[in-house]
Amino acid sequence: MKIAFFDFDGTITKQDTLIKFIRFFVGDIKFIVGIFVLLPKFIAYKFNLVSNQYIKENITKYFFSNIDIDKFKTKAEQFSLNNIDALIRKNALKRIKWHQQNDHKVVIVSASIDYWLKPWCDKNHIDLIATQLEVNNNKLTGKLNNKNCFGSEKVRRIMGKYKLSNYDYIYAYGDSRGDYEMLQISSEKSYKPFR
Repeated sequence: MKIAFFDFDGTITKQDTLIKFIRFFVGDIKFIVGIFVLLPKFIAYKFNLVSNQYIKENITKYFFSNIDIDKFKTKAEQFSLNNIDALIRKNALKRIKWHQQNDHKVVIVSASIDYWLKPWCDKNHIDLIATQLEVNNNKLTGKLNNKNCFGSEKVRRIMGKYKLSNYDYIYAYGDSRGDYEMLQISSEKSYKPFR
């Protein structure tokens, strides 16, 4: 048995889906205002002064706090099924289809939020491991439900869901420092393979 782990944003897609979804969800004006408000934190992250977890939670708190979960799910599904296909790299999709045609298990392992990735993954018969948002009283709190699925957390989540000793070959595809640990556990690693 063989298994293939794919990062999503930047590896399979041409653009980051978090940014695209936020703009879709809140509109251009609120998006631009939010970027300016969060700019000091983005700069701090760029210079490695704050963690990936910190910046992700600041983004989700700013844009998604106190949002009704049903409304959010509906918008996330609309975005997933109507917008993601246009962002997909053709060669990445070809590689996914190749794995599936050869009966390999295909898994997306992403720091993006599961609500807008799952409908696309379900449509394409792909397993998903992704970051999750905390829900309380049917509203998003803006916090993450667990650690951001980034770096070593990707491997921890993979190990929690799959017994890798059951697979005789592991493929991994990534494009950033957030994928480094996942690439290291593979038999065959591919860095920025679809550009």
